[in-house]
Amino acid sequence: MSYPTPEIAEPRPLSPYRITKLACEHLARAYARSFGLDVVVLRYFNAFGPRQRPDMAFTRIAFALAEGHPFDLFGDGLQSRSFTFVGDLVDATMLSMQGGGAGTYNVGGGTEATMREAIAILARISGRPLELREHPAVPGDQRRTQADTTRIREELDWRPRVSLEEGLAAQWAWAAGRVANR
Repeated sequence: MSYPTPEIAEPRPLSPYRITKLACEHLARAYARSFGLDVVVLRYFNAFGPRQRPDMAFTRIAFALAEGHPFDLFGDGLQSRSFTFVGDLVDATMLSMQGGGAGTYNVGGGTEATMREAIAILARISGRPLELREHPAVPGDQRRTQADTTRIREELDWRPRVSLEEGLAAQWAWAAGRVANR
């Protein structure tokens, strides 16, 4: 696999979650061929932000910090991602609907970071320490993902606007507010 990963790279998912995403791409393209539809596929890379699902890592980290609980870290924490703030995903989605064409676009944050780096940012933002309980890596978890966003930048003039730190600050504020209002 090359990094950053372009849209033309052959997907080879290992996890059931990623396999279902690829199956949906194939289904959308089948409908496009069968019914003459324009299909735009957006490959979101590691979405995060306020109101994120409770089982996702950043939500669990933010709530662990707000509640003073430990966080279960799977793997060594050096797995890296190009995390993408939800508002940037919305912008990319809107642009793709206005673009008038078909195609596949990677939608990824501008900075790659490890889980340990993201945890350190959230701990600094919250002003609280986070106790980590370390566990073996989850089978099928990718070591690294990073989006090549050249195509969406050139064809739709999209760029991520929210930095990882700004997005994590918004996610922390949301989680801390939820805990405070209980």
